[in-house]
Amino acid sequence: MRRGLGWIAALSGSILAGCNGVQSALDPKGPAADELANLIWLFTVLCAVIWVLVMAVLVTIMLRRRQRRIHPLHVDQASERTVSRVVISAVAATGIVLVALTLLSFFANRTLAGVGEDAVLTIRLTGQQWWWEVKYENAEPSKILTTANEIHIPAGEQVRLVLQSDDVIHSFWVPSLHGKLDLIPGVVNSLTLKADKPGVYRGQCAEFCGLQHAHMAMLVIAQPRADFDAWYADQLRDAAQPLTEEQSTGRDLFLDRPCVMCHRIQGTTAGGTTGPDLTHVASRRTLAAGTLQMSRGSLAAWIADPQSIKWGAKMPVMNLTGDELNAIVAYLENLK
Repeated sequence: MRRGLGWIAALSGSILAGCNGVQSALDPKGPAADELANLIWLFTVLCAVIWVLVMAVLVTIMLRRRQRRIHPLHVDQASERTVSRVVISAVAATGIVLVALTLLSFFANRTLAGVGEDAVLTIRLTGQQWWWEVKYENAEPSKILTTANEIHIPAGEQVRLVLQSDDVIHSFWVPSLHGKLDLIPGVVNSLTLKADKPGVYRGQCAEFCGLQHAHMAMLVIAQPRADFDAWYADQLRDAAQPLTEEQSTGRDLFLDRPCVMCHRIQGTTAGGTTGPDLTHVASRRTLAAGTLQMSRGSLAAWIADPQSIKWGAKMPVMNLTGDELNAIVAYLENLK
């Protein structure tokens, strides 16, 4: 008996553990996520109560002995009226519950769809196959910032996200902070994002968008205002200059190869826009939209053969010698 209870406790603990973490709709860290979590729990509890009531009635009926009728055609009028009342009441209760849940969903969606008027900054998020372009808009052109796959925001403040797509339908979803909203070619959607406290919150494309849909993640990094301002100012600077001869060689190789056709590095002649901006690539936590943890080894593996890691990505295989690969990795590793 005790062993059975132990298994139940362990199973329950493992299931509930999956409700927490950096990507869980049941672990809300912002007002929009709170709204959705409350709705989820309300639906769950109400449906559980209804299920228990239905099962109780079913068991009662199965256990109740049928009374023998005196005559096959005999009808118990009182029993028939009781059954009719029960059925009518159940149908009416079902209708009321459905209408109530519909109204709750409607008001929750209306709340989520609202765009905060007091947003402290606007970020334009563009879905690509298969990565995220993140552009911080500003009235001063010199303060416009473009990065990729990581969204830094000030904690406790509202941020307006403008969502768009250049290719197919994607879907923005950071469960701990907000619900899903699609990025549709030719359509601009927007939402207000707010993190109650500093932290790292994982997001995912929630609409099948092609071969590497599963490898199209993002991180929302909420920081105290002072840390966010420092990060923003640092990201606006030109790329770091090479510090060693190997890094200088890597920069020259990067600028001499097709890399410049797809990637931009501020302060150099590389001005491509097909792929992510690499000006501060080594400051990011992941590589290839959350597919790899940022490290020297990950950079080398990705540059050497991206198709073996993310088949179907637009980045081609580069024909580099071992020394050339090491030099380019050394240069990119310095871009923080």
